[in-house]
Amino acid sequence: MALAVGGLCVARGQAGVGTPQMVILDTDIGDDIDDAYALGLALQSPELRLLGITTAFGDTELRARLVDRYLTEAGRGDIPVAVGIATPANNVFTQCMYAEHWPKKKHGDGVAFLLEQIKAHPGEITLIAIGPLNNIEAAIKQDPATFRKLKRVVMMGGSVYRGYDDAKGQRPPDAEWNINRDPAGARALLASGVPVFMMPLDSTQIHLQTKEREEIFAHGSPLTDQLTLLYHQWKAGTDGHWEAPTLFDPVAVTYAIRPDLCPATPMRLEVDDRGFTRPVDGAPNAQVCLKSDEKGFLDLLVTRLTK
Repeated sequence: MALAVGGLCVARGQAGVGTPQMVILDTDIGDDIDDAYALGLALQSPELRLLGITTAFGDTELRARLVDRYLTEAGRGDIPVAVGIATPANNVFTQCMYAEHWPKKKHGDGVAFLLEQIKAHPGEITLIAIGPLNNIEAAIKQDPATFRKLKRVVMMGGSVYRGYDDAKGQRPPDAEWNINRDPAGARALLASGVPVFMMPLDSTQIHLQTKEREEIFAHGSPLTDQLTLLYHQWKAGTDGHWEAPTLFDPVAVTYAIRPDLCPATPMRLEVDDRGFTRPVDGAPNAQVCLKSDEKGFLDLLVTRLTK
């Protein structure tokens, strides 16, 4: 299965004809299922040149084995995988069996990999962060000058005006998971001097309903077969999951290639110790997408994954 790595991007947050965007994906893949769809979209997007993947939060070594299997089975075992900082975790690693059935191998250090790539490509790399920000916090602490040479960070995280939806509908702002796991990392990122493009709960609670889900599963490619298997492990891994997964993380990948589907507003955000991201007066420290084009996003996702 051939997956293109050419593409386009010329300015921060804007796509256009030109060289491909160099991208590193920082992910806590293996708990929820949306990371797997985000990685699939990145692999299938010719606008992106994926330099590598770093794993974040919890058992980062096991997450790296999951990514190794996913990439190899999808025909992209050439992409480097590096292990981020392991942290305590008490949530369910729903897709652990997928990872455990794959051989162990030696991986590089995720924070070192990130800083090395930035040094090699100053001002050119988009970091797509779709997990807790432990690796990012560590990179900033270790070498803030190098970290500032990122082109931008596109992240899924935060909750500005809308919290997690439940059976009763939309809730007030919540302490969103990725920020709540490491509020200090979010504060460090917003103060780093790197342009930050945030996709919060306000714009990322898009559900993959049966029609679109079955279209992906029925496609039968090496990539969509991984998504099918990981979906069923996720669904069986914990009680109470909706049939339709919420695709938080693929919105961040989408913004990197189609910012028109999630227009961003300049805002200044403060992060408290509980992980709430509150808008305040002052000079903007992030571009925040508060509402996305859900139909446009789903059309893009399904088309890319089944092309």
